[in-house]
Amino acid sequence: MSDANRPPYWLGFDLGGTKMLAKVFDSDFREIGRERKRTKGHGGVDDGLDRINRTIQGALEDAKIQSSDLGGIGVGFPGPVDMQRGIILEAVNLGWQNMPLRKFLKKEFGCGAVIANDVDVGVYGEYRFGAGRGSRFVIGVFPGTGIGGGCVYEGKIFRGTHSSCMEIGHLQIDPHGHLCGCGHFGCLETEASRLAIAAEAAKAACRGEAPHLLDQIGADLREIRSGMLAEAIQQGDKVVEKIVRRAAEKIGVAVGNLVTTMCPDTIILGGGLVEAMPKLFVDVVHSMARKTAMSPYRDSFQVIVAELGDDAGALGAAAWAAECLAE
Repeated sequence: MSDANRPPYWLGFDLGGTKMLAKVFDSDFREIGRERKRTKGHGGVDDGLDRINRTIQGALEDAKIQSSDLGGIGVGFPGPVDMQRGIILEAVNLGWQNMPLRKFLKKEFGCGAVIANDVDVGVYGEYRFGAGRGSRFVIGVFPGTGIGGGCVYEGKIFRGTHSSCMEIGHLQIDPHGHLCGCGHFGCLETEASRLAIAAEAAKAACRGEAPHLLDQIGADLREIRSGMLAEAIQQGDKVVEKIVRRAAEKIGVAVGNLVTTMCPDTIILGGGLVEAMPKLFVDVVHSMARKTAMSPYRDSFQVIVAELGDDAGALGAAAWAAECLAE
């Protein structure tokens, strides 16, 4: 097969808070190369673009292909992006503002690029290759440090004119609740994120109500991870289970309202909390969502666990680039 007729390769770039992951896929989205680097805080836009460049170059070298072989590059970024212009608007922890990433990638690698929210491309990956296969309308909910959300409708990422529009973590659950980082009170993140759960679990440990958790890590909020919460529940810390179940119920209320509003057929739950306690989250979220949703829609949806794990972001970004750029 001549070079002109050879199917293109696609590169997916997952830009997380502490890591950069680039993966190269063939036309059937089988991985053929990868490169991972740590991000470097507050290095400025030029330093960030240089590290992105070197990470992608490393993945191309691992795949043994040239940039001229690429059909396009897809990027998932955990923050506000202008999808229309391909600009990362702000990355506070990295010192980036108004990074013209699409323009840079096109210049450096000679191919088109698409920039999207990381949860959006992760949900798209699950829709194409994971738990959401065969669905018409998928909503993803990913509780972690915050709570991310994404949506794919009939094969397209659901979005606003310029940007992602599924900020599920900032649905207001309690107007008299805790202050959120977005400036509002009572957002879902303040009630049901891992950080919110860990804060309540630390209080319980300090009160002597979670002896296993206290014995393992004390009340240091930074040490209370998803796996530790799951282990505490398994070891009999009933109050920790109550805290986690209450958080899952809050997510279920939000999901039920989304079902009433949008009528998706599949809800995908992912992230570290769900991976550590999949049955608890699926059962509680599904039950509460059915109670919350309008009665005609209560049996119209399924709640399932994400399948792809850390692969979803890069794979989804590459596949979304192919969807947007392929002729």
